[in-house]
Amino acid sequence: MNPDYHMHTPLCHHATGHPAEYVQEAMRKGLPEIGFAEHSPMPEHFDDWRMDLGDLPRYFELIEEAREKHPGFPIRLGLECDYFAGQEEWILKLAGMARWDYLIGSVHYLAPGWAVDNPAYVGRYKECPPEELWSMYWTACERSVRTRLFDFIAHPDLVKIFGARPAGDLRRYYEPVVAALAECRGAFEINTAGLRKPVHEIYPALDFLRLAREAGVPIVINSDAHMPAQVGMDFDAARALARQAGYTTSLRFQARQRTELPL
Repeated sequence: MNPDYHMHTPLCHHATGHPAEYVQEAMRKGLPEIGFAEHSPMPEHFDDWRMDLGDLPRYFELIEEAREKHPGFPIRLGLECDYFAGQEEWILKLAGMARWDYLIGSVHYLAPGWAVDNPAYVGRYKECPPEELWSMYWTACERSVRTRLFDFIAHPDLVKIFGARPAGDLRRYYEPVVAALAECRGAFEINTAGLRKPVHEIYPALDFLRLAREAGVPIVINSDAHMPAQVGMDFDAARALARQAGYTTSLRFQARQRTELPL
């Protein structure tokens, strides 16, 4: 089994369960280790689905509580950092606030006040042509990779969440991001949460995976769990998709160092 490094806590205001409960589920399913990656705080209040800066000490406490309840089971400490232009210095500052095992880079915002995966803004998809929408999203993804701030990238094609897709071969959007990942020694996750979203697909698409495999870009398999029952969810489907693209290994992380393990 693979580790699961993308899990949340109640501090983000839209997840449930103590980290120790996630560990219990991981052990029940035979995962070798897990890691938490709460939505990164901003210097000031930014939205209602991330922990506040003042919650960071409590975040560390929650992870320590889980470690104390399950000694000997590896529990990694991470952070899911929203990327958009102008936040680089803040992410660098966050990187120095703890001994992180990994930092995940994610693109949620296409513009201030427009989170691409927020159902509250789904009406904007009708106002913005899919070509423009995808261009904005994938350009931001490429920029996030080229900052070299992150250990891996989350849910690479999140923009498909509500089904909006441009016509034609979508590899034209994937290729610049894959090239950036290869050049920057980056990695990305196969995220099974898409199966629980309106698109009902794993992130990313098989064509993205095939391009990334050809370029030698490594993967992580994650659930993006927001409740204990989602830990390791649909990992069989994710591994099958990875193998279909030609992958035979995935990554594990500790102290921001990565090693390979068999898929």
